[in-house]
Amino acid sequence: MRIVKEAEERKNEILDEAAALFAKKGYDGTSIGDILEKVGVARGTLYYHFRSKEEILDALVERISNSIIANAKKAAGNKEHSVVDRIVETVSCLKPQSDIGDEILEQVHKPQNALMHQKMELIMIKGAIPVIAELIAEGVEEKTFNTKYPLNVAELLIGYSLTFFDENFEQTEEELRTRVKAFIYNAERVLGAKEGSLEKPFLKIIKQTGKM
Repeated sequence: MRIVKEAEERKNEILDEAAALFAKKGYDGTSIGDILEKVGVARGTLYYHFRSKEEILDALVERISNSIIANAKKAAGNKEHSVVDRIVETVSCLKPQSDIGDEILEQVHKPQNALMHQKMELIMIKGAIPVIAELIAEGVEEKTFNTKYPLNVAELLIGYSLTFFDENFEQTEEELRTRVKAFIYNAERVLGAKEGSLEKPFLKIIKQTGKM
């Protein structure tokens, strides 16, 4: 058990240092040699955990995705807020972000890393669907929402939100305002929520994220 724990600690150390290097020097500007020097391990030790620099980035993508899901679960479980506020806050947590900078996310969004981008979205979708669906079911029970298909509605909201919060989606301010209105309008209808009920909490979140 002790050996397993040490191996996991070493793996996380490699990821931490690689993430810092990617943020500082860029993914393309960081070599395996840079990572070895930063971590202070032999090449064989690094390759025991990761076979390539691409595999390190892949592991970082998974870690970021899992962190996003953890934040979403935390928002969903905050019983001090209404179910409407919680569902808006939970959906907003699905916005990809990184505590170590934008470099990793920029790499994920590059065309040549499309599979990594897809993997991040799949991890988030798989992890977030049951969280959102449970909130929708709670809203249906208290008659805030009205739908027979909480799970399917959760899928729709998550897919829509991932597109909405995509930082690489180029648009004018007018187009953004239209998309915000459309998001709120469509979200209220798939949830069977009262018209205008999502507007205030959603606009609050949008302003906090700097989208408007």
